[in-house]
Amino acid sequence: MLHMIRKRIEDEKGFTLIELLVVILIIGILAAIALPTFLGQRAKGQDSSAKSNARNMVSQVESCYATEQDYAACESGDATLDAGGIEDTVVAATDTGYTVTSTSETDNTFVVTKAGGTITRTCEGPEDKGGCPSDGSW
Repeated sequence: MLHMIRKRIEDEKGFTLIELLVVILIIGILAAIALPTFLGQRAKGQDSSAKSNARNMVSQVESCYATEQDYAACESGDATLDAGGIEDTVVAATDTGYTVTSTSETDNTFVVTKAGGTITRTCEGPEDKGGCPSDGSW
């Protein structure tokens, strides 16, 4: 029995061309399925970062307002507003509210607006991809 197994192992020297082509075809199909999924997740991650920046900046603006009692003193570039390293986020403020705008690497723009005590969150983008739903709210 061992002699038959040993003889069979010695007879097989490598893979045939058909076997190699089938393996390459399977790998190509798996890559074609996985690549679009990976790119979609990357866009969602970039949009999540922009959303997080917007929410963090809202906290910073509210903290500034608690100290200054005036949203107008809490705009981007003002010494009273500590941006805390938050990038690609702009604050425009009035006496009674503010607008925080954060832009993602996918060119989606996420906006948090406080006016009259009501906070709204909207987004705009080149198309329905990443973390900006088609209805424009997040």
